[in-house]
Parts: sequence; structure tokens; C-alpha cells
Amino acid sequence: MHHASIIALSLATFGLSSTTFGAEPPTSRLECIAPADPGGGWDFTCRQFATVLRQLGILDASMQTINMAGAAGGVAYAHVASKREGNDGLIVAASSSNATRLAQQQYPGLDVDDVAWLGTLGAGYAALAVSTDSPWQELADITDALQEDIKAVSFSGGSGPLGWDQLNMLRVLADAEVTSLDKVTYLDFNNGASAITQVLGHHLDVVVGDISEVKSFVDSGDLRVLAVLAEERLPAPLDGFPTAREQGVDVVAPNWRGFYAPAGLSADDRQFWEQAIRRVYESDQWQEIMARNGMTPFQLSGEQFESFLHDQIASLETTMEQLRSTNNQ
Repeated sequence: MHHASIIALSLATFGLSSTTFGAEPPTSRLECIAPADPGGGWDFTCRQFATVLRQLGILDASMQTINMAGAAGGVAYAHVASKREGNDGLIVAASSSNATRLAQQQYPGLDVDDVAWLGTLGAGYAALAVSTDSPWQELADITDALQEDIKAVSFSGGSGPLGWDQLNMLRVLADAEVTSLDKVTYLDFNNGASAITQVLGHHLDVVVGDISEVKSFVDSGDLRVLAVLAEERLPAPLDGFPTAREQGVDVVAPNWRGFYAPAGLSADDRQFWEQAIRRVYESDQWQEIMARNGMTPFQLSGEQFESFLHDQIASLETTMEQLRSTNNQ
């Protein structure tokens, strides 16, 4: 039984084509809110997107990046939902972290439909990796060991308690029918690099993070990838990494990067931003940015994006319910 799988998405289904803009650009001041301090993924998404928008001539005016940290994106989410309705010049950087917190109802009084979800610009798929001298050679080695002894394998991650990394670990173990999930040894660290260091130092066994975080350590010969949580093998040079699916664990976990906007946009305003995101994604400039930063292809927009997001949140809610149920036994 597939307890924790996300809806199967064939990325090839969402092929891109040249976009002809049929909507006028925004009339309000152009702003991109990054719901975190400078230097993180949301900040990166805003600033790089704004740069390519100008390079492609999609917008003549510059877009200001505004950092609004707090509550794992909750401060920005509440601000946009309560104070910026209908603002056509505002977009907000988003990722699977938003889906995680929405599934956990960590944005009080708000849900997924309180903003307008626009589209994605790529993803960093989740991966499980071990040190190269680890005895674990494939995913079944760790799930089999845990079914015999729930303390046999320890994990590290860097996305906060019950954040994206830990939930991905739980989804993998649940789909492999590992029980007593609340007893799994998992330690959270401030970032992916610190989590990897714990595995390299043999303090913990398996690191859970984005493939972009572990790739350089694989290249240096320090880590070995047990599984990537993608629908199919990633494009070269990442195609040597096995997926969880091909090992019988049906979990897909793209940490997508994209944008939402305030609710109340006109159809033309939404069309403009959706087309702008697709145009940027198609560009040589953005493809180079993705390659340089370890991002992988993942582009959804409009209704397709909203449908995917609802399914992702539902999958995360299922994982949370399984965890609560286990804890109450």
C-alpha cells in the first residue's frame, strides 16, 4: 500500500512552447517578496527572476526584492493574504516549504486558497545519501534494517523539526511499511551542510536533503546517493542516481521553486505572470542558472500548478496524520 506517495506527474506532459504575451504588464510598483533573510533560496529566486525579466525585456522597470522573514514564510503569507489583495505588481517566492507548513496548518487562519499560485521555475529533488564507506548499498537495506530494529539507522536533515527533509524521510519509510515512525532517530541541523557533516563524520547514517546539496559531496567521493525522490532518473550528469520508485518506494518529492501572488488578481494579471514565468523558464539565461545551481526541470503553471500543490499538501497531511496516529498508539 502506498501510504505516502505524491501524485504521479509526468513532467513531459507539461511541455513548454513559445509564449506570446496577450496581457498587459502590471501597473503597480514591481515587488518580489522573499519570505526569509537575504542569501537563502527564496531570496535567490526573487533576485534571479527579476534579473532575467529585465534581460529578456519582459518588463522595462526594475523589480525590488523585499525580504520579509518569519514563521517559515508565514509572515509574508499573512501579509499578502490580508493586506495586498489585487496588487498586480507583487509576487512572492515560494517552495515546497510553503506546502509543508500549509499541511501542518502553521499559517494560522489561512489555507492554500488564500493566495493565487502562479507557477514554478525548476526544482531540487530530495535525496537520501550515505557516506561512501557505509554498509547500506540501496534503499531496501535501510528499510529492512529499520523493520527489524527501529534504532538501526539514524538520519540527519536541515529543514527544521518536521520540515521538508524529515517529512520526506517519513514518507519514504511509511511507503516501505516501516512502523513506529515516531521512534526513528532523526536530528535536525541549521542547514544541509551541517547535516551532511554529521554523516561524513559517521555520527549519523543517512542524510536527507536536496540533490543539489549532496551532489558536490558525491563528486568528491564522500557521499553515495541511495535514492532520489523523483519520478524518473534525473537528466545527465545526475542520471547515475537511482530513484526511490525504481526500488519499489513510490514517493516523489520535488522541492519546487516558484511564485504566488495576492488573491483577487484579474484574469489578465494572472495571465501576464504565468506567461512571464514560462518565458523566463524557457530562456537560455534561466536554464544556465538552473544548471549552475543544481536545479532540475520542473515547470507547472496555472491550474496544473494548483492541482499539483493541492495533491502535495494532501500527501503531507497524510504523513502528519500517520505520525500522530503512531504517537498515540
